[in-house]
Amino acid sequence: MTTAADHQGQIVGTPPPALLTLRLRWPDEEATRRFAAALARQPGLRDAFITLHGDLGAGKTTLVRHLLRALGVAGRVKSPTYAVVEPHQAPGLAIWHFDFYRFSDPREWEDAGFRDVFASPGLKLAEWPQNAGAALPPADIAICLQADDDSARHVTCEARTPRGLDVLQGLAHGQPEMR
Repeated sequence: MTTAADHQGQIVGTPPPALLTLRLRWPDEEATRRFAAALARQPGLRDAFITLHGDLGAGKTTLVRHLLRALGVAGRVKSPTYAVVEPHQAPGLAIWHFDFYRFSDPREWEDAGFRDVFASPGLKLAEWPQNAGAALPPADIAICLQADDDSARHVTCEARTPRGLDVLQGLAHGQPEMR
């Protein structure tokens, strides 16, 4: 089990170098859904921390919605832009979806008790992580989405920890189109 103390030495302002990078092109939302379904099948995802990067409208929340559905989350999946965090429960899995878009002061991180959330088991997904400053632990996987047009996306997935490496290697191995 991970504790808050485990993250203390890991909190840094500069992300670690990528251990593996996958570059993908999703021509449409169906490709996003297929990627999310393949990601959901990776065992290492259960306690991973994934950051999502991209401009407004790049597809970060859409990817999260597809991932949550693939993990078995029922009910409405909404963006946590105003609430900052939306907790979800999948069968046997706690999930937290953060959106730090409106964060203006990284001290809000401590005030909100997010250190305890990140020290607990479960999947953590964070949009706009740069707004939380150096308070966040290093991401296992960083996903950057760039809109090509209304439906296509260029996607870069970087494994930044051994856990992230295991997930992305499993993803690439199981999906020939991702090699």
